[in-house]
Amino acid sequence: MTAKMKKVLITGAHGQVGHCLVTQLSPRADVEVVAYDRADLDITSEEQVNAVIQALQPDTIINAAAHTAVDKAEEEVDLSYAINRDGPRYLAQAAELCGAVLLHISTDYVFDGTKSEPYAETDVTNPPSVYGQSKLAGEQAVSDTCSNYAILRTAWVFGEHGNNFVKTMLRLGKERSELGIIGDQFGGPTYAGDIATALITMMDEFQRGAADISGVYHFSGAPHVSWYEFAQAIFTAASEHCALGSVPVVNEITADQYPLPAPRPASSRLDCSKIEAAFGIKPSDWNQALKNIQAYS
Repeated sequence: MTAKMKKVLITGAHGQVGHCLVTQLSPRADVEVVAYDRADLDITSEEQVNAVIQALQPDTIINAAAHTAVDKAEEEVDLSYAINRDGPRYLAQAAELCGAVLLHISTDYVFDGTKSEPYAETDVTNPPSVYGQSKLAGEQAVSDTCSNYAILRTAWVFGEHGNNFVKTMLRLGKERSELGIIGDQFGGPTYAGDIATALITMMDEFQRGAADISGVYHFSGAPHVSWYEFAQAIFTAASEHCALGSVPVVNEITADQYPLPAPRPASSRLDCSKIEAAFGIKPSDWNQALKNIQAYS
C-alpha cells in the first residue's frame, strides 16, 4: 500500500527560512507543499486563516511568517502583535481543529540577554523590546492552544535570500573602506537553510508519531561570537572566495556607540542540547555556510 502523501502548509514562504523550506521540501515525493506569503494568506485575519486551513486540511503547518523589523516594531506595536501574536494564535486554533502539527519559529529576543551562560529553554524570559514581547506572546498563544506543536527559537539568521547581516556587510564592504562593528553583543549566527532542515527533521518525527516531543526548542549556530567577530569571518570568507574587491578595516565598537531604537540582548547565546537530544539536530555550522559567500552578494 502506498503511503498517503503528507500536506505541508508554509506561511511566510518568501522570507529567509520560508524560501529554504520550499526549496528543500518541493523535491520530496512524499510531501505536497502549499507555500503562502502574506499576499496569499494574511495570518492576522482569523477568518482567512480558518477558511484556508479548513479547505487545505494540512498535516503540518510551518509558520515562518513574522514581523521582524525590530526597530520599527517599537512604533508599529499593533502590527507587531497582530503578526507575531494573533497570527500564531489563529494558526494554532485552526491546526487544533484539523489535527495538524504546528511548527512555529521564534527568537532569542524573548530573553533580556543578561545571562552569562547560554540560555536554556527553561530559563525565565524577559524581553525588553516590543519585537521580543510580541514574539513571546506568540509562543504563549501556540503552547496554550495547540496540542501538537514545536516552537523553535533561533538567532542571527542569515542566508542567500532576503536581508541579513552577511548581505549588509558585503554591501558596506563595497561602499566603505572602514567599518565599526559591535563587539559586546554575542550570539550564534544561524544559516537559514539549516533552520529549514531542522524544522523538516522535526516535522518528520511528528509525522512518524513520536511521543512527547511538543514544546520549545533552541536552535542556533556555533561557535558563539560577537557581531565584530562574525563580520571579520564574513570578510575573511569574502576575501578567500573573491566575493569582494577589497576588504575594509573592521573596528570594534560598543553597543553604546551605536544606539538603536530597540534594545538588543547583550547575549543571544542559546543552549541547543535539548534539540540535539530529542531529534539529533546539531547546531548550525555558520562557517560552513559562509563558504558559499558568492551567493550572498
